[in-house]
Amino acid sequence: MKSSPLTKISPVDGRYANKTENLQNIASEYGLIKYRVIVEIAWLKQLAERPDIAELPFFSQEASDFLDNIVLNFSPEEATHVKEFEATTNHDVKAVEYYLKEKISGNAELFEASEFIHFACTSEDINNLAYGLMLRDMREQVLIPSLKKVLEEVNVRAKEYADVSILSRTHGQPASPSTMGKEFANVYARINSQFSTFRAINILGKINGAVGNYNAHLIAYPFVDWESLSAKMIESLGLTSNPYTTQIEPHDYIAEYADALCRINTILIDFSRDIWSYVAIEYFKQKVVKNEVGSSTMPHKVNPIDFENAEGNLGIANALLNHFSAKLPISRWQRDLSDSTVLRNLGVAVAHCEIAYQSLLKGMSKLEINVDQLDIDLNKNIEVLAEPIQTVMRKNKVSGAYEKLKELTRGQKLDIEKLETFISSLDLPEEDKNQLQKLTASNYIGIASKLAKKEN
Repeated sequence: MKSSPLTKISPVDGRYANKTENLQNIASEYGLIKYRVIVEIAWLKQLAERPDIAELPFFSQEASDFLDNIVLNFSPEEATHVKEFEATTNHDVKAVEYYLKEKISGNAELFEASEFIHFACTSEDINNLAYGLMLRDMREQVLIPSLKKVLEEVNVRAKEYADVSILSRTHGQPASPSTMGKEFANVYARINSQFSTFRAINILGKINGAVGNYNAHLIAYPFVDWESLSAKMIESLGLTSNPYTTQIEPHDYIAEYADALCRINTILIDFSRDIWSYVAIEYFKQKVVKNEVGSSTMPHKVNPIDFENAEGNLGIANALLNHFSAKLPISRWQRDLSDSTVLRNLGVAVAHCEIAYQSLLKGMSKLEINVDQLDIDLNKNIEVLAEPIQTVMRKNKVSGAYEKLKELTRGQKLDIEKLETFISSLDLPEEDKNQLQKLTASNYIGIASKLAKKEN
């Protein structure tokens, strides 16, 4: 059967392939092999810079450029060739070593250095750094740009709706009003806080041998400062060196990365459900897209599918991210392989995040505030003004203020006339009475507008 998006098992490469294209060069098998090639070459070049490794002379500019071009020209076709080596070796990292040895065989200077490819390395020295580069690039090239767009759109709507009063609902019941802008501002503030945490997480790496002690390195070259050499090489890749490891980098930073991303996603699930609910009660209309169908049997429907899609994909992403966080920091003794297949799904979790973020952006672009419905709800729930009235009564030491308002309003619908009559009957200073008489459900919003307009 010919391969196409329709034949893919995972929806991230099938149904949603057009939404995850920016991950294909990073999180695919090709991407992982490419990062392994980058790490192997970086290690070889680092070793060649050391005058105390006499058997490996400094590389000429020509040799250095030759190695750089292997990386620059590495393509899916080259990765396929690596897989051919793997078919024989049944070992993915050893396949990269053999591929590189073949690649440099025509260059006399590099051929002399071929035994220093993968020198003193365990496979995990290469893999942990390859995955570190993958996580770095997924964050910098995909997640951060997409989350910035989501934040930007939420912030724009916070400002746009800053003065649009809405009836709040606590426990699902009518409550003190807010503004729609303030509700968006709440989401912006929450995501932005977690976004800063996510961006600041150090991506760690190690290249210190079979159990993290440079055992083989020191046998070959006992006078080389392997700790500083290793750290320099790791930092040249844009990662941070972790000096305390077993055979594997312990993946605690991946747990941090996953947890931070998971918290962002949880906030966005909360947001998706709230917007879905606001659409359901008609606080938002949705722009109609010509030729779209909302239901196969009910022609009138315009469903909030983008927020539903976002919620579902965020849930799948979080299920994976939570598993990464709980599983990856655990390894039996100095190493077991149970992390290997889990790590291969890092890109799957990020793909579901990316699909969700794009859905949220699309969903928000179709929203139109429905001021008429907002006003209807505010005007038919003026009993929410019981809170400010009883608060002013308490300020003036009116006995049983709360109880009086409870008797007047709890479980009952009020009209303006009844409320005004009640206020007029109160033994309050005229200034306070006048202030209460001017109150409406629309203008009883505290500093909601100010908070929504505030630059964060």
